[in-house]
Amino acid sequence: MTEKIQKILSGLGYGSRRFIESMIKNGNIFINKKKIKIGQLLDKKNIKEIFLNDKKVVFKKTKIKKKVIIYNKPIGEICTKNDFKKRATVFDKLPILTLNRWISIGRLDINTKGLLLFTNDGSLANELMHPKNQIEREYHVRIFGEMNEKKINILQRGIKIKCGYSFFKSIKPLYTKNIGKNKWFKIILCEGKNREIRLMCKAVQCEVNRLIRVRYGNIILPNNLKEGQWVKLNQSCLKKLYNLVSIKNK
Repeated sequence: MTEKIQKILSGLGYGSRRFIESMIKNGNIFINKKKIKIGQLLDKKNIKEIFLNDKKVVFKKTKIKKKVIIYNKPIGEICTKNDFKKRATVFDKLPILTLNRWISIGRLDINTKGLLLFTNDGSLANELMHPKNQIEREYHVRIFGEMNEKKINILQRGIKIKCGYSFFKSIKPLYTKNIGKNKWFKIILCEGKNREIRLMCKAVQCEVNRLIRVRYGNIILPNNLKEGQWVKLNQSCLKKLYNLVSIKNK
């Protein structure tokens, strides 16, 4: 059966479909000694060798076990594999994969901490990040400034920010007694635009000074998982995650 190149390589764990497409556009992927094009169809059975950025990668036709891990990201780490400033990245502490690579399911900015999911299944990563599936992300947010009912209604109806039109699915006080100028809220949204929560709060004259992601879809950050540590998703949770986007873990 033929499939699009970006889907094949993403499914084999060589990156998200968006990442693979960018590499194809730059002419950095060769299969069977031929430069490939976006949307090109190929049967996995006919792949003999793959070169990514002039480096030959291992391609085995054996079944690769699909994996997902939860990582508790600390503040100060960035969500990229290579940083010219040599800063710490979220990939530094992850377990080594020999046949493919970890794909980050969404990102968190350098000043945000909490739950990050990683997988070696590009198809799963793509479905969990795609806006069409409206996968919930839940955050605990400490906000400086008056977040009154009027502002909450504005944020739930939607507001235009730098990265486009956005809205919160839900924003509620996290504690019954929010005392002082800094107050905690539980915010749920269904996309993951760059600095989305910070920009939206700024648009209503409030400032985010603490941001923690505690849930992605049906996966919750474990209370006992320390910052900078990871844990493998068990088979039961893995099955539920695949069911969430209606794809099978083959």
